[in-house]
Amino acid sequence: MPRQPREQEEGSSREALYRAPALDKGLDILELLASRSDALTRAEIVKELGRGASEIYRMLERLVARGYVYRSAEGDRFALSMKLFVLAQHHPPIRRLTSRAVPLMDRFAEESGQSCHLVMRERDEAVVVAHAAASSDWVFTVRVGTPIDLLTTGSGQLLLAFQDPQAKEELLVRWKDSERATIYAGLEAQLSSYRKAAYRIDESQQIFGVNDISVPILSAERHALAVLTCPHIRRTTSEQPDVERTLVLLQRMAESLSL
Repeated sequence: MPRQPREQEEGSSREALYRAPALDKGLDILELLASRSDALTRAEIVKELGRGASEIYRMLERLVARGYVYRSAEGDRFALSMKLFVLAQHHPPIRRLTSRAVPLMDRFAEESGQSCHLVMRERDEAVVVAHAAASSDWVFTVRVGTPIDLLTTGSGQLLLAFQDPQAKEELLVRWKDSERATIYAGLEAQLSSYRKAAYRIDESQQIFGVNDISVPILSAERHALAVLTCPHIRRTTSEQPDVERTLVLLQRMAESLSL
C-alpha cells in the first residue's frame, strides 16, 4: 500500500493531536445553520450532523446562551443570530471597507462641497464609522462614533430597508410588543419604497434646513453592508451641486464600494 506523503502524515498527526471535539461540534452547528436560509429544529440538526441528540442539545443551549444562535419564538427552531456579524465588523475586511471608503469620501466632499459619513449597523442601532468634510468654512458633519437610531434617521431607515430576512425576523422578535415595533410597522411602506429606489432623500429629523441623502453599500446578495449619507445644506454664497447631482455623486461612490 503506497505511503502518504510525509507532509500529509505530519498534517494528520497534528490534527489528531490538537483536536477539540467540543469546539468542533459548536463549529459544525454554526456552519450548518449558516448554510440554511430557514431555521432548523434540534432533530433536523442532529440528523444533518450525525451526532447524538444529547451532545447537540448541550451545545445548542450554550450557543443560545452566548448569543450566537437564536431560538425561535415557538422555542423549537434554531438559526444564527447577528452576533457573528457584529464580531465581523471588528475584523480586517470591515476595516478594509472603511479604508477604501475614506479616500472616496474625501473626493466626494471636495466635488460636492458637502460632508458625508459612513454608517454601519450594530444590532438594534447603528454607528458612524467614518466621515469626510468639505474644505469650506461652513460645513455640517457627524462625528465618528455617533450612535444612529435605526427608526428616525435616513441612514438607519436605509439599513432597515436593505436588511436580510433573518436580521429582520430577529429584530421583530426583540422589539415585540414595544413602541419601536409599532413605529417599525408604520414605516414598512416607506422602507419598501426606499428599497425599490435604492436611495432615500428627505428632510433631516435632527437638524432644520438639512436634507439627508442616503445610499446603501450592498453585498452580493443586495443586503446593506453600510450606508453613505450626505447631510446636504444649501448655501447662499456659492454655486455647488444641487440635491439631484449630489445624489449621483453619492451613488457613484456607493457602487464602487459595493461587492
